[in-house]
Amino acid sequence: MPDDQPLSVRLLGAGVRGAREFGRATGIDRAVESAAEEAMVAAVESEAVERALSRVLNGPLVEDAVHGALESEALKRALVEALDSEMVDEAWRRMLASEEAQRLVERIAEAPEIRAAISAQSVGFIEDIGHTIGDTTRRIDGVIESGARRATFRKRRSEPTERAGALTRLLAFGLDLLIVNLAFSGLAAVLALIASFFTGTGNGLSGPALAFGGVVWIGLACLYMVVFWSLAGQTLGMRFFGIRLGTETRGLAPRRSVRRLAGLFLSALAFGIGFLGILFDERRRGWDDRLSGVDVLYESNEPAAAPWSTLETPDSPAAAAPSTTKAPGARGLRPHVSG
Repeated sequence: MPDDQPLSVRLLGAGVRGAREFGRATGIDRAVESAAEEAMVAAVESEAVERALSRVLNGPLVEDAVHGALESEALKRALVEALDSEMVDEAWRRMLASEEAQRLVERIAEAPEIRAAISAQSVGFIEDIGHTIGDTTRRIDGVIESGARRATFRKRRSEPTERAGALTRLLAFGLDLLIVNLAFSGLAAVLALIASFFTGTGNGLSGPALAFGGVVWIGLACLYMVVFWSLAGQTLGMRFFGIRLGTETRGLAPRRSVRRLAGLFLSALAFGIGFLGILFDERRRGWDDRLSGVDVLYESNEPAAAPWSTLETPDSPAAAAPSTTKAPGARGLRPHVSG
């Protein structure tokens, strides 16, 4: 009971209550609180406190604490449980099913850079296969030529050449004939279907029809060769195996393309004698090369830059500056113009 307390305690309590009421009435208590608050704020914002916090945060204590927290099994279990929770799965489902996500996917798929990258990747993959095969055939070209020269007691080549050899050219020509045959087969199938629709018969082709088909096949092959030689300086088979005509422009003049075609026919009609120059001539030229006045060269296997790439190309002024280092991806020899 308050009455049981000593007199001194009751007097002290009465004094404290009186001082509190006096301070509240005069506003001294609010002034003291405001001064204390300003003092604490000034102390926290002082440079000394900032330096102290910086030392604590940069010290080993905080680093050890963070490292220990990240390595703790409890935190790992909590993160795994959170990622495996139904709430996260539902959030992912809603986000992926939202219209915004669908529009984002459509915009990415329709981007010209993405389409160009997919197209370039597909073409580049096929070209990489051809270049890999071409690297092997280039070595075999030298072996075949060396064996032929040794068998005929001719002098062997002293230095490597950038002109295409027999095997690479033969494989490229065979691939061209395969492409022409596939195109002709498709065209013949369509024509046969149309003819059977109008005649109502499914009998085999007659002799004249077969002869006409053979003439059409030869004409299609000749047209294929001349067009690609004139427009691109190489056929699809030559591009696959990495060889091309050494012309000053992108393609060969149509008149020279026809002369080259005539040289092919003459070489074939002479039982292949016209192709022997590829093995024994110093410039690996057959009759077709001599009549058209052009050599067949190996292409460089340097990868071409993507259309959207900002890397400097070999033809750019910056890339034309002299350099003492060789590009790590450069392989093979760069073709040059020859007469």
